Amino acid sequence: MPKTITARPRTAAGLEGPLVSLGGLLRHWLPRQRWFAGKDRPVTDLTVLSLTELFPGCLHLLVHASHAPVPTPGGTPPPGDCYQLLLGLRDHLAPRLERAYIGRAEQGPFAGLAVYDALHDPRSAHLLLERLRQPGAAGPLRFDAAPGADLPGGLPPRLLDVEQSNSSIVYGDAYILKVFRRIQPGVNPDLEVTAALAAQGCSRVPAPVAWFGTTAPQPATLGVLQPFLPDASDGWTLALGALAAGDDFTAEAHELGRAMAEVHLALAEAFGPADPRENSRTAQAMCARLDAAAHAVPGLRPFVPGLRAAFGALATCDTGPPAQRIHGDMHLGQVLRAGRDWFVIDFEGEPSRPLAERRAPHSPVRDVAGMLRSFDYAARQRRPWRPEWARRCREAFCAGYAARAGWDPRKKHALLRAHETDRAVYEVLYEARHRPDWLPVPMAAIKRLAVWGG
Repeated sequence: MPKTITARPRTAAGLEGPLVSLGGLLRHWLPRQRWFAGKDRPVTDLTVLSLTELFPGCLHLLVHASHAPVPTPGGTPPPGDCYQLLLGLRDHLAPRLERAYIGRAEQGPFAGLAVYDALHDPRSAHLLLERLRQPGAAGPLRFDAAPGADLPGGLPPRLLDVEQSNSSIVYGDAYILKVFRRIQPGVNPDLEVTAALAAQGCSRVPAPVAWFGTTAPQPATLGVLQPFLPDASDGWTLALGALAAGDDFTAEAHELGRAMAEVHLALAEAFGPADPRENSRTAQAMCARLDAAAHAVPGLRPFVPGLRAAFGALATCDTGPPAQRIHGDMHLGQVLRAGRDWFVIDFEGEPSRPLAERRAPHSPVRDVAGMLRSFDYAARQRRPWRPEWARRCREAFCAGYAARAGWDPRKKHALLRAHETDRAVYEVLYEARHRPDWLPVPMAAIKRLAVWGG
């Protein structure tokens, strides 16, 4: 049984003791987690910002991991990040929790206790759902539910064992709770946008049922519970299945384009259009990101002049559709197909980018470009590469989008090229840092896009 502890909400002055117990363990454990953003920069310091005993034997923490700053032409990255942790404490760890084991505290108030990631513990996951079923406060934590929400109790939890930037628990194949790991102050778009789309009656996006956040050290969203689609398959899995079987995927891509357009129309209705001068500011931001990526990935440098030309054309081309709220990280893994219908999920945006940028309006072409890049990724998963398969899917997706949106992305060539180039630059930096074996995929696109007309 978990040992009862006295870890009620504490002020900053009262967090030194827990840090003595947990700091050394977390410094070694955090950088090994998939969702830890600073893998390329050693942790120089760790600060506990908030600590609450969520229930006996389970601590909720917000910790700040500091890094040595690394200046780049695109700006100096923030010196650290805030992470959300749920830590279990037990005298003895059950065998089923061995994979969640972090270490045994040797000193401080938790000396002698085994420390583990509590999201792997069915008991902790169950009690977390119970808190969502009964809205209220636990120290700085706030639990809320949508009006009229009637969450059943006793749903068996299971932690999804997939690589992603957050952690997700499925309850009884009825609901899925996304627990954000990297925390930034403000309302997370995955709550803000899905709630706004639900109010618009958009059926392409699962509506939030319950959520929780914090008021300290600053207000922030910590997790969102939504309906789970147990019989759905994600677009990436479906696309790879079609490729392996030698099947055409254009009908699915066409319908996906229509679904994406419906979501964009609902977003425009919910949030309204933005400043028409967006293209000029976007071109400047794209150039800054290109400089930063070329500094980090030498193989990108020979293509910089051609890529800059793509961004320069954006500043003077047809502005296209007005900037608006968008998905922000669109690819085949962010869509689900259940029956004949496509659904769009994960409106958090690219987690590596600041929250203010992810909540800002952008051209809907940015989402279109993300999906086009995803078709290219799928076609290059096995040799021989299937560029013609990707081309047909890209055409079908754009045709479906145009049929519902009322404008055709293919007719906004300079705009689409710039956004696809920006996405490919992001992919180059990501793959170089996290999956070097995949770097040839975005580099092939870079070589194409660096040539005008690409």
